[in-house]
Amino acid sequence: MIQDTRYFLVGDIGGTNTNLGIARCSGSKVEVLHKASYSTQQERSLSDPVRRFLRSARDAGLPEALDYCCVSGAGPVEEGRRIQLTNAPWSIERDELVDILQCPVSLINDFTALGYAVGTVDWRDARAVARLPHTDGSLPEPRDGMMLILGAGTGLGVGFVDRHQTRLTAYPSEGGHSELPVFDDLSRSFHAWLSSIAGYPAGAELAISGQGIANIFEFVCTQTFDQSRIEAEYGLASGSLSQGITPLAAGILASPRQEWPPAIASGSAADPWCRLAMELFTRLYAQKAANLTAIFLPEGGVWLAGGISSRNEAWLLEDCRFMRWFERNYAPHIRTFLAKTPVCLVRDYHISLRGAAEAARQHLEYGA
Repeated sequence: MIQDTRYFLVGDIGGTNTNLGIARCSGSKVEVLHKASYSTQQERSLSDPVRRFLRSARDAGLPEALDYCCVSGAGPVEEGRRIQLTNAPWSIERDELVDILQCPVSLINDFTALGYAVGTVDWRDARAVARLPHTDGSLPEPRDGMMLILGAGTGLGVGFVDRHQTRLTAYPSEGGHSELPVFDDLSRSFHAWLSSIAGYPAGAELAISGQGIANIFEFVCTQTFDQSRIEAEYGLASGSLSQGITPLAAGILASPRQEWPPAIASGSAADPWCRLAMELFTRLYAQKAANLTAIFLPEGGVWLAGGISSRNEAWLLEDCRFMRWFERNYAPHIRTFLAKTPVCLVRDYHISLRGAAEAARQHLEYGA
């Protein structure tokens, strides 16, 4: 018999931030009571910030004895014992945490944690979720079953969650590195350009992510293509591209590359080059989501959980910009399924601590 109230140490460790929390689990309800953030780059391991965090939790009046620990990290999990962080010089070691905490510890990939977190989100809560209307205005409701999760952020994360009432099973995926869809002359030229740089056929992450927006922008601003045709196909004012690179676009190109994506997104309302980049990004994103939907047929819906989606919600919703391309497929029965698939945008991207807590609950309750 599982005790009614349990306390977990949960963590979400990325290349920039080390986020730690104390979560309380009562029945099937999980809530993060106390949390703190540390600089990953300024730490030498996870042990020091964990010890400092436990002291702060004790000072806040939280129990010192913990029932479980679950930590997610931005990197592959090696035999359940270690995560070498992709963008940091140190690793997360399970045995080290067991010695400190004296409780069971599990390590999971960061996108697995995000999958667990999204699986707990209530699609009826408009504060947490924006439902994307289909082109006919319909808003299908998610059901139990498979959920597809795409997270366009610095990279592109893909995951799947099987949800049946309060039981969740999250499956990690490297789907962000699968093929990039192409559908017209511009996207085919962009794919060829990317592939020539990568030395291999370009994967989706190189276009559908923050770095992808920068790649698209560099391509459209520096390569030659039929501008008048592109203006017509991408809804730009006639002659807007033929006038040459605008001062805004030139300024973005001259700035540090990591600053490009937000500048391109904010400039899309007025600048034709920013608008073209964001239009192509959106169409590629929607087509990739549709392709993955055709593989897994997720009755639980498609969930857009990346930071780029949450920061550009109005852009994706305007004139059904995302859904017009999501619903496209050469096969009539797939078009029918896509038109009935719920698509939800998660407004809070900072939910991975909750995902780690939910993973801990699932492990204790179901042994999963």
